[in-house]
Amino acid sequence: MNKVDLNLPIRVGTSVIGPLSILRMNTEEAVQLVRTSVKLRYPIEIAICNAHTTLTALDNPAFAATLQEMTLLNDGIGIDLASRFLNGKGFPDNLNGTDLVPALLAEIDLPLRIFLLGASETRVQLAKDHIEQVYPQHQVVGARNGYFDMSDCDAVCAEINGTAPDLLLVGMGNPRQENFIVQNRANLDATVAIGVGALFDFMSGSVIRAPKMVQAAGLEWLFRLLQEPRRLFRRYVIGIPRFFAALVRIKNGKSQI
Repeated sequence: MNKVDLNLPIRVGTSVIGPLSILRMNTEEAVQLVRTSVKLRYPIEIAICNAHTTLTALDNPAFAATLQEMTLLNDGIGIDLASRFLNGKGFPDNLNGTDLVPALLAEIDLPLRIFLLGASETRVQLAKDHIEQVYPQHQVVGARNGYFDMSDCDAVCAEINGTAPDLLLVGMGNPRQENFIVQNRANLDATVAIGVGALFDFMSGSVIRAPKMVQAAGLEWLFRLLQEPRRLFRRYVIGIPRFFAALVRIKNGKSQI
């Protein structure tokens, strides 16, 4: 069960998709969630779930259990269609990390201490520069790449804790970023930890966002596939049909793909 339902003064509905219970929030409510957590110093861990994340959870019960320990938000047209198919209604807003985090940094009325973890050293440092230039009200207190062995997590956590961040953004792809957050939560002093996927790649300018018209049409996934066909072929060309086949099985009361 999402801890936010029990401990923070925010009440919203959920959409259940397979083993995952995803909050039905608009952008303003998501920003308020983070603000309330920081102000109360109440730790939360946020995962932003798209079709690929959900399919990975359906394939991997251990990853599903990890996500069930987190506060889940929605990302992308695939998960919105899944909610409509299984629950009769979609989500108020698309809360993909590439849009949600900039909205959070722009709209939250608290100065945040931020640590960036993930991507290559060059890209995470460029993302740090971007945040410092565009959102000078916040302080990026640390940044390091995501290329470390999981046996080194104690040292990574110590580096993060030494900066006392309010907000930890982890961009290492899933399931690695969610596993890192949940497995190391007891050793992390950051108030809010969010898995942000490819956010640093976009903030650094290394990867180009789809035009607004393409985003509005729900085709950003196709734009990304055309940019990186070798890396994303399996996720989209194979994964999307498998995802919708899994939804049909769920709808028919079958738990396996």
